[in-house]
Amino acid sequence: MATESIETRYKMLIPHLDERGKRLWLGSEALSIGRGGITKVSVATGVSRNTIAQGCKEIHQAPLTQITGKKHRVRNEGGGRKSLVELNRKLLEELESLVEPSTRGDPECPLRWTTKSLRHLSDQLSNRGYIVSFRTIGTLLHNLGYSLQSNKKVHEGKSHADRDEQFLHINNQCQEFIMKSQPVISVDAKKKELIGNLKNNGREWQLKNKPEEVNVYDFPSLYSKVTPYGVYDIGNNLGWVNVGIDKDTASFAVESIRRWWIYMGYQLFPVATKLLITADCGGSNGYRVRLWKTELQKFANEEKLSIKVCHLPPGTSKWNKIEHRLFSFISMNWRGRPLKSIEIVINLISSITTQKGLIVGSSLDSNEYPRGIKISDSEMSMINIETDEFHGEWNYTIHPSQ
Repeated sequence: MATESIETRYKMLIPHLDERGKRLWLGSEALSIGRGGITKVSVATGVSRNTIAQGCKEIHQAPLTQITGKKHRVRNEGGGRKSLVELNRKLLEELESLVEPSTRGDPECPLRWTTKSLRHLSDQLSNRGYIVSFRTIGTLLHNLGYSLQSNKKVHEGKSHADRDEQFLHINNQCQEFIMKSQPVISVDAKKKELIGNLKNNGREWQLKNKPEEVNVYDFPSLYSKVTPYGVYDIGNNLGWVNVGIDKDTASFAVESIRRWWIYMGYQLFPVATKLLITADCGGSNGYRVRLWKTELQKFANEEKLSIKVCHLPPGTSKWNKIEHRLFSFISMNWRGRPLKSIEIVINLISSITTQKGLIVGSSLDSNEYPRGIKISDSEMSMINIETDEFHGEWNYTIHPSQ
């Protein structure tokens, strides 16, 4: 049999054969030639005589499936290159010592002051005598139970001793008002937004390689700002956002509530005699702000409503219902969209819809709200306020003046 023919067949078949298949084919070629067949096949293909001889031996052996009932292996069990973990028993210990959380407080740790990227970990292991690629390190970390994670907000700081009791008190008040068909609202001011062709966090579907182009610099002094003050109707899953262009003061906060009542609240509760407001402890609607209570008194007199206010305990502003039931949907609705004008802000807020039926109204508030307004003791004494027995500073009712 010509050497050229063996070489031609070998080149045609080798791309389709695994190691064991290659050995069997080479062995069959050698056996078909007879005496001297191993040498001729070796010369034609360039494969060692030992490999061809092993193939001849495997041809005469019974298939492994007939002996053990198991599927045959390309290599014998235990064959192939050993893993780095098997060759270096302490590799995993060294890797964990670099990434374990306890090293964050160790000023001598080499990765204390830099990122724990796969390449940095590879460099540090190389300094300790372990040659490991960054891709292998990624595999080892996944096997050890590690994954890429961001920070998680959990610690709220020191809690007030009556925090839980205040939440229970607020919940009881809300249920009582809703059962009596009286309005219950959650209020707060969202963070100020810059108006202009500026980058907004998040991503939106665009044509490939055609992102919306925005300004590189977003210095606050170069752009105007708006302050969205939200009012969320807990019982009806409805929202109202008053978009102000001036300061976030107590006057602005109460004006936002007034506008909600005129445009939305009164239509829903035409015979209401009371209104329950849940608000944060600080900010423009804080329980220590005198102007807040003064403005609420004016509103109560105008609408002949007894306004009950329950403030969330200190340090728990993120538990305010408006944060999760209204503000979160506002942020999602304008993600990846530059807020180029106030009209865009109002339209994006007013077009919010959710699967649970949230409807949001919005309007522009162009009034000016100066800071630094002082409320005297005599003015405070004119407020018709009734405090609860439980934390009267947090829970109080402002009745219309007689």
